Amino acid sequence: MTTHRAPKPATSPTQPVERAVMAGLLLAVLAGVAWIAGMIYTVMGWPL
Repeated sequence: MTTHRAPKPATSPTQPVERAVMAGLLLAVLAGVAWIAGMIYTVMGWPL
């Protein structure tokens, strides 16, 4: 009786892609936090 197993994914070719995706997500989060901080700073500077 034969069993059909999915081939194991290769770890070395996918590792740089995963690292690039994580770096992109980290940069996007940092940019979002900086944008929000800038908006808060701008609104706090407005005369009421």
